[in-house]
Amino acid sequence: MERIGVAFAGGGMSPPEVVDCVKLAEELGYESAWVAEGHGGDQFSILTACALATSRIQLGTSISSVFVRSAPTIAMAAACVDHYSGGRFILGLGSSHKVQVEPEHGLEFSGAIPRVRDTVEIVRLLLRDGVLENYRGEAINIDTFDLHFPVFRAEMPIYLAAVFPKMLEIAGEISQGILLTWCTPEHARTAAQHVAIGAQRAGVNPDDVEVATLVGVAAPGADDGGMRRVAATYAGGFPRYRRLMSEAGFADEVEMVRRAWRQGNVADAEGLVPEGLIDRMSLPSDPVARKERLAEYREAGITLPIIAPRISGPNAFASAKKIIQANAPT
Repeated sequence: MERIGVAFAGGGMSPPEVVDCVKLAEELGYESAWVAEGHGGDQFSILTACALATSRIQLGTSISSVFVRSAPTIAMAAACVDHYSGGRFILGLGSSHKVQVEPEHGLEFSGAIPRVRDTVEIVRLLLRDGVLENYRGEAINIDTFDLHFPVFRAEMPIYLAAVFPKMLEIAGEISQGILLTWCTPEHARTAAQHVAIGAQRAGVNPDDVEVATLVGVAAPGADDGGMRRVAATYAGGFPRYRRLMSEAGFADEVEMVRRAWRQGNVADAEGLVPEGLIDRMSLPSDPVARKERLAEYREAGITLPIIAPRISGPNAFASAKKIIQANAPT
């Protein structure tokens, strides 16, 4: 059976509906289910509910921001979900974005890479030892913290979100996997190469580092409105992904989207998203073309494709279930 995961980022679904979707994904043979942060509910609460409602599927965060939760809090939450899931939890971490961290949480966004490094180290130390004393990192200092409970596993897989070479190589050095998103097959190939460089630098076999990517997909029979909406949001509001889309060959078009978005013309921004961008950064609706695209990702070095339903509105739950059914592993 093909390895494939599914990721949820709210999209109008309630937390219990996400749990029902994860139950369906397990029944259909999906390897893993992932829940984003800040989109539709608290990810650790939702994943705990998923853990109690399932028995086999792996469960992960995609991702948990190292800025909006303290490192010890992340370790504590991850250890709890790992208990409830019986060791099926994967901790996905990332820096998130300045445009989210500062206006949404009132926190300063600076020194992202050192903070990611320190958070990974702190989580590992707390899982291993249960207590942390006099930790002095590059970005984080902890005088003392005690979990006050035994963990299910002293070692837990940690995946890191990354987009560009520096962070990709760091992920290869210090994590068990990488989470890409808005990734063309061409970028996937380059990303996998940088992950391998980082792994080799750390004396790690690159084959032991998972290279996963979230790939957007619409409901069968749906138009591309949901895809356009999400693409316009990322191109208009997130510099990191705007650069990624530009480097994929859509620089002029993405700049037009950005201008419309900044002027508040959301509908215009969505209409300006080029068809080619949607095609290269998402899965086709046609089953044969979809299978070919997944094969293209795998050939480029993606070891775990993760479908990301692009849904919204009152029919989000029904659309998500259709997407899960249509993209089930074979």
